[in-house]
Amino acid sequence: DCGAAASEAAQLQGVAVVKGADAAHYAAQTAENLGALIVANAAGYSHILAPATTCGKNLLPRVAALLDVAQISEITAVESADTFVRPIYAGRALATVRSADPVKVITVRTPAFDPVATGGSAAIENISATADSGLSQLQSRELATPERPELAAAEVTDLGGRRQPLVHAFPGDI
Repeated sequence: DCGAAASEAAQLQGVAVVKGADAAHYAAQTAENLGALIVANAAGYSHILAPATTCGKNLLPRVAALLDVAQISEITAVESADTFVRPIYAGRALATVRSADPVKVITVRTPAFDPVATGGSAAIENISATADSGLSQLQSRELATPERPELAAAEVTDLGGRRQPLVHAFPGDI
């Protein structure tokens, strides 16, 4: 049921073709089934990207392993087709990395990039679904709600009786 998502993606500027595969075993978005689909359609592509979300960080290591290439994690900038900037040391430093692999498999920290404008009119192409691997099955999903307040969401923190404004620092601010 990904027709609406494909239509939205087709409207993004710079997108030439949107490829989609509809099958019931993709609904749970398991890395085993999506990884097989991506690898089956990877021929001719130089870059495979996903956001650095739970899904992307679960999926792309499998894709990289199946393609026998290294994965580049959580990039924050693109310097050239084979050179990327990514945080290291828990975001305290930035590393510029270059990949000689024929296919670059990359997760992206999306807040580091500007949103893409709409107004495009890409073609939507249906591709064949791969077989259900049967290797995993989603049993349930739960949203964890912490019992304590999130420190990162606080406007002001109380440190031993001294109220301090919370300063947010991001890797690009270093």
